[in-house]
Amino acid sequence: MTTLRTRKIALLTTGALLGGALTLSVQAFADKSDSVLPLNEMRTFVEVFGRIKQDYVEPVEDKKLINEAIKGMLSGLDPHSDYFDPQAFKEFREGTQGEFGGLGIEIGAEDGLVKVVAPIEDTPAQKAGIKSGDLIVKIDDTPVRGLSLNDAVKRMRGKPGTKVTLTIARKTESKPLVFTLTRAVIQTKSVKSRLLEPGFGYVRVAQFQEHTVENFAQALSNLYKENKTPLKGIVLDLRDDPGGLLNGAVGVSTAFLPKDALVVYTEGRVADAQMRLYANSKYYMRGNAADYYAKAPAELKTVPLVVLVNGGSASASEIVAGALQDHKRALIVGTQTFGKGSVQSVLPLSNEGGIKLTTARYFTPSGRSIQAKGITPDIIAEDGSEASGLRIREADLEKHLSNPAGEDAAPAAKPAAGKPATPAAKPAAKAGDDDSKPVDTQLNQALNVLKVQQILLKKAGN
Repeated sequence: MTTLRTRKIALLTTGALLGGALTLSVQAFADKSDSVLPLNEMRTFVEVFGRIKQDYVEPVEDKKLINEAIKGMLSGLDPHSDYFDPQAFKEFREGTQGEFGGLGIEIGAEDGLVKVVAPIEDTPAQKAGIKSGDLIVKIDDTPVRGLSLNDAVKRMRGKPGTKVTLTIARKTESKPLVFTLTRAVIQTKSVKSRLLEPGFGYVRVAQFQEHTVENFAQALSNLYKENKTPLKGIVLDLRDDPGGLLNGAVGVSTAFLPKDALVVYTEGRVADAQMRLYANSKYYMRGNAADYYAKAPAELKTVPLVVLVNGGSASASEIVAGALQDHKRALIVGTQTFGKGSVQSVLPLSNEGGIKLTTARYFTPSGRSIQAKGITPDIIAEDGSEASGLRIREADLEKHLSNPAGEDAAPAAKPAAGKPATPAAKPAAKAGDDDSKPVDTQLNQALNVLKVQQILLKKAGN
């Protein structure tokens, strides 16, 4: 049997996903045995424990009481801290590989209920019509109020092919909506790319997973090969990207930033929570593999770049948008992002379970905290297909961490004075490759911004 010390590996996570997207980071997490226990409070705990054991209407196992006490202790801290029993911890860690059985929803806690942050692309939840901001009130016949996020996840997961019924409350609907979903093995495709039109590339990152940086570098190279000449501009689409691996965010940012430029830093109480991550392969590569960008086109460092974001862009996607914005490397287009600016460490316990504990806040290179605020776009572009004001954000979650600068309230998303929120030009891009899909007004706005940049560059060169 291995000792606790040899098993202490911390998983740094930038998002709370049903899929468990997180950052694996092997660390030495020193025992903190010098803390003084609050004896009076411990006596109270033991007294309550004894009263329950003696007087509760039905017998209760010691294990259940202790587990529930631990869950309450962690869930009472913030929306992202949680306790995993051994089985839940095993399932949680399996989800880090980007493949798991379930529905495909990123969720958050609010007033004892479960809210949808964003459905994951190409999953049963998205295909069924689950939307950001939906409130899950019942899973099958079980009311959600009072369930921890971990318990809610366990009930929504299951054997692929089996069904689960979600009862949803939606602000725009007068009656609850009932969705019967078929569980599937969720294999999210992290990176997609294509040419919007000659000279203009498009890359979408749906989640930051284990192989995202590798796939991202390959997608960029493919765009240059397909275009056959240097690209005039690239749209990086991070909309509804709920986050994931921290090293993935660093790797994607590195594609466009100068070597060793600061991407993100974190601040917490312990030494392990003090990190500074730079645009350098040692901060996103694993093992001895060659740098994914070793043969990348040199033009990536200067090509005009637009980053698309919205209220479903969280954590790792906010790190990328914030870094590129601070270094003035890209224009951010869309709506205010989610505001998930905290880091969770997932720590194994001696019982084979684990805890997910918020240990730090992260900051953009210029020192901005994204927590409970998010990234404000340079150009506001509303999504005409939905009421973006209905989206849930970090600041809406009960017990969320405050922004250290006192900026919990994100500014209202308003178009610039005298400018329309969406372009009047004839649409040139679609949300996907299928012509039957509705026009993606935000993507068209981003493409128009790149074209305007080309005009300005030509004028400057004359």
